[in-house]
Amino acid sequence: MLRYLVDPANAMTATGIVISSAAVYAALLGHVELATAFGLWAMLADQFDGIIAKRTRHRPEDVGKIGKSLDGFSDIIYGAVLPTIILMTIADYSIVTLVLGAALLLAGALRLSYFSNFGLCGGAFTGLPLSYDLPIMAILLLARPHIGDSAFTPLVLGLFGVLACFHVAPVRVPAPRGTMYVGITAFCLAASITLIQRGLQ
Repeated sequence: MLRYLVDPANAMTATGIVISSAAVYAALLGHVELATAFGLWAMLADQFDGIIAKRTRHRPEDVGKIGKSLDGFSDIIYGAVLPTIILMTIADYSIVTLVLGAALLLAGALRLSYFSNFGLCGGAFTGLPLSYDLPIMAILLLARPHIGDSAFTPLVLGLFGVLACFHVAPVRVPAPRGTMYVGITAFCLAASITLIQRGLQ
């Protein structure tokens, strides 16, 4: 099975999963800034594995099937499991985060199952992609000094409750393309560098 990781796109996906494991580890230790920064890198790996797959010539069908499944597992880790752990860490593992975490995981699994079976519709996703969660978490963490601790936790929990609903809502979200990838990459790099600097202080 390891031979499937020789494929460039699958290797990129696997790299994202490894980075996600580091993000989960950081979150469990309470370092939410570092966890979010690592998560953004894992998200970038997920963004680029598809581009690499499309540009890999004569890619065997079985390699593509494994890559598709591997990509789904990567999505659920950085897009649902990691945000859930970060939320639980921020809110001190309250009963509210237990319920919200279950909702995020269920919504994430359902959305990815839908996408796996039906794919894009007219160049757009149905339901908000899980890749939106970590950038939103990054923005919230970057704005935290201006929000205040008393308002920060309720804001994060409320917003992610809304995100869980949008993941399974019948909304159409355009798939990224062209220059959008440049913007996504620039944001992830800039935000992750700032978050790492804060996390190491």
